Amino acid sequence: MPASTVIPVLAYPSVPDAVTWLAAAFGFTPRLRIGDHRAQLDAGGGAIVIAGGGDSEPRSRDSVMVRVPDVRAHHDRAAAHGATIAMPPTDFPYGERQYTAVDFIGRAWTFSQTIADVDPREWGGDPR
Repeated sequence: MPASTVIPVLAYPSVPDAVTWLAAAFGFTPRLRIGDHRAQLDAGGGAIVIAGGGDSEPRSRDSVMVRVPDVRAHHDRAAAHGATIAMPPTDFPYGERQYTAVDFIGRAWTFSQTIADVDPREWGGDPR
């Protein structure tokens, strides 16, 4: 298991369907499957657990943010595999390039790439 400090557990109505879709669209790598009710995916330097029992739509407005090395390439892959693009790749003044995709049950995923080391005071942030 990657040495992640935080590992989100995301519920989907079908774990096998979620694993297949998330691997194809977002490039996550299946690491472990426990029957049809739980799986773990490698996500770069982190991990995501997929659990069964979820509704066909997420119940909250929560989203997941994942760091990737190339947002534009990741965006192209996700779009080619049916992800709904809610926000195309966009450069932000805080030094990140990000895009947001919505998966097949409506969960939002934001993918982020650092493109500049910007002092938070330059864009109105607090460096504390």
